Amino acid sequence: MKNIAQHITTIGVVVTLLTTGCASIVSKSDWPVTVSSNPSGAEVSIKDESTGNEVFHGTTPTTLTLASSSGYFSTAKYDVEVKLAGYSVGKGRITAKLNGWYIGNIVFGGLIGLLIVDPATGAMYKLPPQYCVNLSKLTASSSDKPALQIVSISDVPSDLRSKLVRLN
Repeated sequence: MKNIAQHITTIGVVVTLLTTGCASIVSKSDWPVTVSSNPSGAEVSIKDESTGNEVFHGTTPTTLTLASSSGYFSTAKYDVEVKLAGYSVGKGRITAKLNGWYIGNIVFGGLIGLLIVDPATGAMYKLPPQYCVNLSKLTASSSDKPALQIVSISDVPSDLRSKLVRLN
């Protein structure tokens, strides 16, 4: 009877090790990311690169939770756009990287964890904890004369539209 109990325990341990993913056990698939800008207080828009959908719109600094995977064996990528009056528009991309715990599947998770569990849950990837966009201050033209800027009517504040003069 004691011998049967030992075999059942051994089989249970082997099954557990073969059907789990190391990164899924000790890690996660959604990560908090603090997005900041220099200077702070800028408007930030974050879009999922794979779908083109905006996943966040707000003001820097901010912390939000983002998924590290965009599908089976596919890293998540997020396009970041930061705007602040008097500064050029800052753009960047937050990209997930391979999670170090994923390598643990070689020892603990086996092929099931390596090829199925961690890729399916997204735990094989990790996002950076912080992402900062440095903005460049706009400068006057070298002759110190106002520069001509062509903008869309939708970019002109509604209270200034009545002061516009048609040129055609």
